[in-house]
Amino acid sequence: MPRPPSSIWLCHKPVGATSSALVAELRARLAGHYPLKLSHGGALDPFAAGLVLLLVGAANRAFERLHEVPKVYTAEVAWGRETDTGDLHGATVGGSGRAPSVDELERALTAALGWHDQVPPATSNKWVGGERAYARAHRGEAVDLPPARVYCHSARWLRHDLPRASTLELSVRGGYYVRSLARDLGRALGCGAHLAALTRSAIGPWSDPGPGPAVQLAGHDPLPWLPAVELTDGEWAEVRRGAALPLRTDAPPRWPLPPGFPSSPWRVGWHRRRCVALQAEGGVTLLPGGIG
Repeated sequence: MPRPPSSIWLCHKPVGATSSALVAELRARLAGHYPLKLSHGGALDPFAAGLVLLLVGAANRAFERLHEVPKVYTAEVAWGRETDTGDLHGATVGGSGRAPSVDELERALTAALGWHDQVPPATSNKWVGGERAYARAHRGEAVDLPPARVYCHSARWLRHDLPRASTLELSVRGGYYVRSLARDLGRALGCGAHLAALTRSAIGPWSDPGPGPAVQLAGHDPLPWLPAVELTDGEWAEVRRGAALPLRTDAPPRWPLPPGFPSSPWRVGWHRRRCVALQAEGGVTLLPGGIG
């Protein structure tokens, strides 16, 4: 059977669906191809909606690079109740009748910007002892996750319906949990909080395509925020034998990261209009067959 083209697909996840279900749908759509390695480029919680990236073939090896670009969310934060899951479906574990003021909300959100240590929710997608944290939490087991270093680039309140809820828009680096932000805001304000709704509208240069089948990215530029080296046939042969990418840069990023956003140390190697290698200080990652 033919090898499926290595590529990135844009998919809209509706509320209630799992990210794994989207992977299964695309796998069925591409049935007949072999081998078929397919995954999502970062899960979105079942209660949330919006953009999920699906990775086919060699694109799976670029998974970590997708965490280095902004993810844009719109979140409705409900005040007065903290839940064990951080969302509207969890059991109440704290809260008060106190209503935060708009000034308090502005100060609390400003304090959340930049780099912080954030404790993921117990029902997160993190690995714990060989399985996902949410699997243990759903069995009623205690889950104690260590804090992770996360980055919030921008955040602003869009509207308030106090004392019930407020809606915010934020841009963060991969690995950030908006549920944890809501929990931490509620604790800082002394009122308790959880997410009532969450939508991911964009990841890097890509926007949510809306309902419908997954959309394959067109063109030959799957990582446009990285500088590129155009490899000759001879250079590509050397890289396949273990050589580093040439030091030159033949093309700057076609989609620059926003000003102030943490830069990436990686470069991408191109050969015959396909992304075939990635390199940082840790060495070269080959992308068999290339992406594009």
